[in-house]
Amino acid sequence: MVMSRQDAINCAATYFDSGDFLKDLERRIAIKTESQIFEERKDEMSEYMEEMRLTLSPLGFDTKVFENPNPKAGPIFFAERIEDEKLKTVLTYGHGDVVRGQEEKWLKNLTPWSLFIDGDKIYGRGTADNKGQHSINIGALSAILKTRGNLGFNSKIIIETGEESGSPGLSEFAQKNKEILKADVLISSDGPRLQPERPTLFMGSRGSFVFDIEVNLREGAHHSGNWGGLIGNPALILSNALACISDKRGQIQVPEWRPNTLTNSIRMALADCEVDGGEDGPRVDPDWGEKSLTPAERVFAWNSFEILAFTAGVPDKPVNAIPGNAKARCQLRFVVGTNVDDVIPALERHLKKNGFTQVSVKAADRGILHATRLDPDNPWVRWAVSSIQKTTDKKPAILPNLGGGLPNDVFSEILGLPTLWVPHSYASCSQHAPNEHILAPIIREGLEMMAGLFWDIGEPNFNVT
Repeated sequence: MVMSRQDAINCAATYFDSGDFLKDLERRIAIKTESQIFEERKDEMSEYMEEMRLTLSPLGFDTKVFENPNPKAGPIFFAERIEDEKLKTVLTYGHGDVVRGQEEKWLKNLTPWSLFIDGDKIYGRGTADNKGQHSINIGALSAILKTRGNLGFNSKIIIETGEESGSPGLSEFAQKNKEILKADVLISSDGPRLQPERPTLFMGSRGSFVFDIEVNLREGAHHSGNWGGLIGNPALILSNALACISDKRGQIQVPEWRPNTLTNSIRMALADCEVDGGEDGPRVDPDWGEKSLTPAERVFAWNSFEILAFTAGVPDKPVNAIPGNAKARCQLRFVVGTNVDDVIPALERHLKKNGFTQVSVKAADRGILHATRLDPDNPWVRWAVSSIQKTTDKKPAILPNLGGGLPNDVFSEILGLPTLWVPHSYASCSQHAPNEHILAPIIREGLEMMAGLFWDIGEPNFNVT
């Protein structure tokens, strides 16, 4: 009996409808893989590697677990199914680590390490970020094998365990193993859809540069009655310095931080994209951000400066004293075209020009996520859009890059691949927070979409030109 594309899609949907997907996901969620406390979670990281082996080996994949080049980071799982060297090769990425569970902050009767279903919401740490998402993609591959008997392409899968800690060692691993990671395209899933009900495709990510801005005037604090009006207040100086970096609506004032890469193709791709976090998400502030841009352009095609934390004195136990220092942890989210090497020098020049000579800037010890992007007119993008639309009968949102950060430069720059990301979550999923969850309709549709994509790549004479 000859099976069809629709049969594969139906098989993927049945995987969810039968409850088998949730059983697999529940098993994976129960493994506590918090990479921020890696030393305490070494056994769990190895357990997750074994979970991936037991999942992929029956599907005809050869598997191997690599030690991370960074001794302070978790292992890296690799699997491959090579059907014919002449066929296209698809690389798929996921991460098995999660952020801290924050058990005490979840809603009553919820725990991060067990699935809990409430209507369409499926709760558990890693459901959205990223165990649920790469489980969907693996489930879709399984559906192709069950219906066609083979994939029709070569599949390589990499699952790291350090993404939530900045993917330490991943770049070095890719540099060292370019040959085994060689592929034609990356097709992976992470991040949220633009809107819960609308399939989304993005082709890169904004970069992230975290840094500290400080004012250190003196050791210790001094009585505000005796010294107020006589000595400088670091918090006031820092507040004014921060205010000159962006204006009252958050528009960046540092000239070198304002990108010039908003092309017509990007504008056209974003023209019908409305940012919507769903009924539980925040609403876009119409009077915030770059005034001349649409909300979608502001988050997907522009840079944003954020103050993540600000301290001076002892906020929880204030006293009548002028603090000796003040500090702000800040972040620049940036798009392709921003000179990363000039981020801090440009800020220093800007502060000096505005008279803030007592302010110092230094990079935080968190590394840099680089900005990446694939042009929306790329043939791989056009093919993916067509495939998704054929499966769902919906026009997907096309984003040049995710607003957040991902280690996409490992694949686009080191491995030189076109990168396609099909997210299976939504903006109000509470990833990185208590009550993380994924939506059942997105899971089901995600399985169908990925089955359609993988089926199409495996068709005879497949071509993306």
